[in-house]
Amino acid sequence: MRHTYNNITSFDNLLLSWQEFLCGKRKRKDVTEFSLKFMDNLLLLHTELINKTYRHGGYTAFKINDPKPRDIHKASVRDRLLHHAIYRILYPYFDCKFIFDSYSCRIGKGTHRAMNRFRSFHWIVSKNNTRTVWVLKCDIRKFFANIDHNVLKDILAKSIGDSDVLWLLGQIIDSFDSGRKGVGLPLGNLTSQLLVNIYMNEFDHFAKRELKVKYYIRYADDFVVLSEDKFELEKLLPKIAEFLQAKLMLELHPDKVYIKTFASGVDFLGWIHFSDHRVLRNTTKWRMYRKFFDHPSNEAYQSYLGILQYGNTDKIEQELDRLYENGGIINKKD
Repeated sequence: MRHTYNNITSFDNLLLSWQEFLCGKRKRKDVTEFSLKFMDNLLLLHTELINKTYRHGGYTAFKINDPKPRDIHKASVRDRLLHHAIYRILYPYFDCKFIFDSYSCRIGKGTHRAMNRFRSFHWIVSKNNTRTVWVLKCDIRKFFANIDHNVLKDILAKSIGDSDVLWLLGQIIDSFDSGRKGVGLPLGNLTSQLLVNIYMNEFDHFAKRELKVKYYIRYADDFVVLSEDKFELEKLLPKIAEFLQAKLMLELHPDKVYIKTFASGVDFLGWIHFSDHRVLRNTTKWRMYRKFFDHPSNEAYQSYLGILQYGNTDKIEQELDRLYENGGIINKKD
């Protein structure tokens, strides 16, 4: 590994990380308070990191519904600044170790590219829609809440030789648990996005190298495997469950694992995918209507149109237009 503890904790890296962190946050109360004594706060953080007396602070907890209830834990500004400093150094190193078809929280990836890849895999496996395609769809139970700290640290130690970097990552990993000591990562940390990808990269490589799965896509804790052979997918499932349990201490969600044909409609990343089109999931559609009805704006309208362009959504767009006009917003092109 080229980057060391000094790269992460350098004053230059902390300053650059602060500039990135500020984007869209300048007017928030906690950020403003930190900014009032910015240089003093930064110097103190830098000194603690150099002397290795740094200790991660606590979290502020709150809930969101997007679409299901989620517990978010927000760290202090100084800790979030450090998260950025770590992320901007370690992300490029680890990103090149990830498989191509891992799409969550990666530059140049995302949900839309994952959905397009899913569609292209269907066309390949179906021989241009001339054969039946079976899809194994899996979801991990309480993913972030069940990340094992010791397993994660062991995985990191295989790639990072700098003991100081491992110490610093350990400070962040151990700063939170989900009710069981040594288990769980907070949804609110930028570093959590990278760490769960590093964690699940073990499974990605198992799927590709050991199971020899060719048509596999993962987004966070959701993953799919496509095949012409339903029996092949049925044989894969217990091997997948065994690896996740034995190596990563994770379990598949019993209510969100199934094998079905692509043509019957596969629920993946908020859309129902069919052989020749995709439609928005009903829960996603009604949530969008509700949010837009409560807070109509030009920005929201354009944002939702951007989402809808990825599927067959003429009727939804017409309903959105109606809500838009009833909300008193006249200039749709703004």
